[in-house]
Amino acid sequence: MTRGGASWTWLNTQWRTYRAQLRFSVRVTAAAISALLIAQFFALPLRGLWVVLTATVVTQLSIGGSLGAGLEYVLGTLGGALYGGIIGVLIPHATLPAQIGVLALSVAPLAFAAALNQNFRVAPFSAVLVLLISDQLGEGPIQSALTRLAEVTLGGAVAVAVSLLVFPQRAHRLALEAAARVLDEMANDLPEILAGFFQGAEPTQLLRMQDRIGGAVADLQAVVEEVRRERPFSLASAPDPSPLPRTLLRLRHDFVMIGRASSEPIPAHLAEELRPVLARLGTTVADYLRACARALTFRREPPPVEPLKAELLRCATEIAAIRERELEHLSSSQLEQLFALGFVLEQLQGNIVDLERCVQEWASPRQNRRHRPENRPLQ
Repeated sequence: MTRGGASWTWLNTQWRTYRAQLRFSVRVTAAAISALLIAQFFALPLRGLWVVLTATVVTQLSIGGSLGAGLEYVLGTLGGALYGGIIGVLIPHATLPAQIGVLALSVAPLAFAAALNQNFRVAPFSAVLVLLISDQLGEGPIQSALTRLAEVTLGGAVAVAVSLLVFPQRAHRLALEAAARVLDEMANDLPEILAGFFQGAEPTQLLRMQDRIGGAVADLQAVVEEVRRERPFSLASAPDPSPLPRTLLRLRHDFVMIGRASSEPIPAHLAEELRPVLARLGTTVADYLRACARALTFRREPPPVEPLKAELLRCATEIAAIRERELEHLSSSQLEQLFALGFVLEQLQGNIVDLERCVQEWASPRQNRRHRPENRPLQ
């Protein structure tokens, strides 16, 4: 391959890897520049500082994220600016002690409200600016509050408009990528978790794996909230976003139970018999999870679930037979290991079926199969 061809391949790989981040960078830049131009046109105070700041902060990775951040920022500014303006009018604060008292009276209730409802997280910040900046601009507290609210509303509108028009990124696609990452994490960790039955799982390493999977599920749940915000503004029909993260969370619970059961190695005389069973189980489940991740990434049909169900049933039957045969020879803790493993396999059978249905709904909805090539990756 020529040097030019290698460079092009490298650039194409980087674009595919950081596509969402690069588009986000362009959107934030476009939002900041647009807000500055609009502020200059209307000759807003402080060179349109609040408009530019709001447009920059509100612009998020997805349209749904921008809508949520815009609503939160406007509501927080409305509450904080108006409350701070009213306090500033009712209580004179020409001296430093008076300013301290007014500031405390303004910030404390708003901070309490922010702790109760995240929509008011910027309220204390807004009240402080209204109280401290209004005198510098020759404005009264109420006038300052109304001006700040108008500027924030304008900045939020710019951010949402840019999110809709400049490389728009739907939260639905981000959710597909996040779900695929969860499945890949599970597929990579399962063989190592099962290996704990033969050598004893390291508690620290096991906890680290579980936390990594749990963090990936939490990231997916956050993106799903953005999907919900987008639904009223989407022209295309979309599946209910709730079942997918709920199913992946149940699968994560299955992995946690397997990890607890593998905290101690099984008796040596059972290891040779169980090793091929669990190796086969780990390989089959991991391959299916990776195939589901690819189905989500490339928006194609999920892999057939029947072979996996048959393998889970086969492994459960073999483990049950070993448990019944060794019933009188194993300690209570060793029997609990085998009972827990059998129970998890039963749970997996149901959760895998739910996963197949979720992948079917998310990755290949009927309205998309007519318009999208089978293996087209996310844009």
